[in-house]
Amino acid sequence: MIDKFKADLTAAMKRGEPTTVGTLRMLISQTQYARIEAKRDLTGDDYLVLLQRAVKTRREAIEQYEKGSRMDLADKERAEIAVIERYLPAGLSPEEAAKAVDDLLRELGITEKKDLGRAMKEFMARHRGKVDGKAVNALIASRLK
Repeated sequence: MIDKFKADLTAAMKRGEPTTVGTLRMLISQTQYARIEAKRDLTGDDYLVLLQRAVKTRREAIEQYEKGSRMDLADKERAEIAVIERYLPAGLSPEEAAKAVDDLLRELGITEKKDLGRAMKEFMARHRGKVDGKAVNALIASRLK
């Protein structure tokens, strides 16, 4: 994956895309840091976690920038998210996520809120990287008593 980042970085530099260049440099840096920290080469799941964390961080920053009326910075973060999402697996649509939640709850026989954690753990294990955890949590909670 890091080779893909580096190849895309070179292409973005040639095309003169500063947002893509900056975002890819950051991803390469975070990837190398994570590899050093793990003391091994990163797996596909490691890259997935790294990319999801990068998107989550930017979404949180967008919220703060919007509260501070800094739309210019919020737009910059949105552009970086668009670059990062190119490397994430295709996500589930809201309808697909709702169907998957319903199927999972039926399969596991979960009907009470006390089992929310178990349902979340199983759902995220099956659909890692394809959905936002907060949205799924709200979806599952709305279906439990």
